[in-house]
Amino acid sequence: MRNLIIFLSLPLYLSSNFLQVQYLQENDKTVAITGIENNSKIIYLFFKAEKTSSGLEKITLQEKKMVDGILKSNPLSDESNGEIGDFVISITDASGKEITRQVIENPLNPTREIYGEVISRNKISLQDAEFSVRYSCAEENQMVKVEKITTTGKQLLFTQRL
Repeated sequence: MRNLIIFLSLPLYLSSNFLQVQYLQENDKTVAITGIENNSKIIYLFFKAEKTSSGLEKITLQEKKMVDGILKSNPLSDESNGEIGDFVISITDASGKEITRQVIENPLNPTREIYGEVISRNKISLQDAEFSVRYSCAEENQMVKVEKITTTGKQLLFTQRL
């Protein structure tokens, strides 16, 4: 009896799915194509951070890659969530207006979990490290700026036109 129910319900299920797909193809073809074509690029920026002999950080842009795709979400990070020593990466337009901002944990002093009898979090100190950011490609994206959160405000570490 169970096999008979499965045998009879399978064609009904397949035909209803086929009708839904066909309906979507006919009605939403232009919407789907224009939505993908409007903003279908993601830009990845790869940075290297190094501590100099004087103890200051030096940031260099190693590589910039552009790939097809759409970011699902690109929330504007709040600097109040960052801690002292974290980096703030800002993308601005030609006039200096900020388009997007991301707060990244300091790559030279990351927090790592150590597993043993007790799980603990420790900050480790590195001489150099790499980090990356990604954002949606737009024509108004003109400049990238990397700043460090300090006790007195923000310290500019890196600026470059894209």
